[in-house]
Amino acid sequence: MLKNFKTDWLSNIRGDLLAGMVVALALIPEAIAFSIIAGVDPKVGLYASFSISVVIAFTGGRSGMISAATGAMALLMITLVKDHGLEYLLATTVLTGVLQVLAGYLKLGNLMRFVSRSVVTGFVNALAILIFMAQLPELTDVTWHVYAMTAAGLGIIYLFPYLPIIGKLIPSPLICIVGLTIFAIMFNIDVRTVGDMGDLPDTLPIFLWPDVPLNLATLWIVLPYATALAIVGLLESMMTATIVDDLTDTSSDKNRECKGQGIANVFTGFLGGMAGCAMIGQSMINIKSGGRGRLSSLAAGMYLLLMVVFLGPWLKQIPMAALVAVMIMVAIGTFSWRSITDMRKHPLSTNIVMLSTVVMVVVTHNLALGVFVGVLLASLFFANKISRMMVVRHDDAQSNHCEYRVIGQVFFASADKFIDSFDFKTVQDSVTIDLSTAHFWDVTAVSALDKVVIKFRREGSDVTLIGMNEATRTIVDKFGVHDKPEEVERLMAGH
Repeated sequence: MLKNFKTDWLSNIRGDLLAGMVVALALIPEAIAFSIIAGVDPKVGLYASFSISVVIAFTGGRSGMISAATGAMALLMITLVKDHGLEYLLATTVLTGVLQVLAGYLKLGNLMRFVSRSVVTGFVNALAILIFMAQLPELTDVTWHVYAMTAAGLGIIYLFPYLPIIGKLIPSPLICIVGLTIFAIMFNIDVRTVGDMGDLPDTLPIFLWPDVPLNLATLWIVLPYATALAIVGLLESMMTATIVDDLTDTSSDKNRECKGQGIANVFTGFLGGMAGCAMIGQSMINIKSGGRGRLSSLAAGMYLLLMVVFLGPWLKQIPMAALVAVMIMVAIGTFSWRSITDMRKHPLSTNIVMLSTVVMVVVTHNLALGVFVGVLLASLFFANKISRMMVVRHDDAQSNHCEYRVIGQVFFASADKFIDSFDFKTVQDSVTIDLSTAHFWDVTAVSALDKVVIKFRREGSDVTLIGMNEATRTIVDKFGVHDKPEEVERLMAGH
């Protein structure tokens, strides 16, 4: 326990504290923007980002990952806020957290093993594209100063690390933000700033019980939204955790992360914030700025609150061009460029899954739908591939006896092929079906076996099944009808 504490909290203090500052600065405009999307006051998103970042630092299952208010969640809140108001949003946030905690205890995080690598790659590439597209409004119909400052910011981000000694001590995105802010103030450059995004809160958050009636009518209003938020939040968090696992070559506890996200959202609802989840963009900023431990998430949340409440006048002067440069860096770093060259050597089905995930996420801006389509396609391709590997071989050297040997997996996708592999026209006195190298997986497979046995018996053949493994025998005994005389008689009679 003590070893884990040192690893999570004390192994990278300087890197986590500096990375947390960069993340906090990048969180401010995004939290404000997401609040505007949801139709609530900017402080709702800012309080949420503070609360979630701090709580998840203690309760989450993935150190170094940043969670806060997100655009994917904000999109699901628009109708709720418009129809019922802020108080119902806070109640929904609390219920979202409760559902996520239940998901953690039900170990739904284990479902991530069904998400293929091609889906994860498509998810990453889609988010990189969305992050870049989100910066385009800041680069459209603007003066040349904005382009110059953005280019300068990118130059600082990529070149500063090459400076001897100091380049490794301070995150280059932090230098970019501070340097361009000082430059814009000194030369009085007229560019869009954080202050133009919306008003920053000037008070600390306080505990609030959502002012809604505690009855079934309220539950029916908030439950559909809470369910959708819980699913999208967990899905994005699990996917982001998988990506951070790869970046840091470490593992995470997905079920603990589900519980942690839920606890964070419950606290957030009572502090006047909106529901949130893991953020791949901010997590990438954190990792690339040197953040690795839980301290980085805690620091990001604390810095965020202290800066917006006590340093608001200074924060308002940060040019958006500096933050755009940071986010472009994140988009470039997030995109899996190798996936483009790998398309030449990967199977067509893998490329289709990856590209379908990208297109669905980018077109709909719905992360859950994109991943669902990717997983569905991957499952269909896998089922088709496994079904084609099932073969039935036969030996009819004896004129009155034929032996069939089934090799492979028999399930819903290969059941028809299994039936079609037998010769029912040639009459045999006896037929042996060897299942020692086969496995029957579902009711459809058992039904196919019943059909084969009964068809042979209709032709007057004596059928013997041999070699069933224990799992196959269990499902055949439970659902099969070929060894039940009354069922066989009914089927052979055509009823």
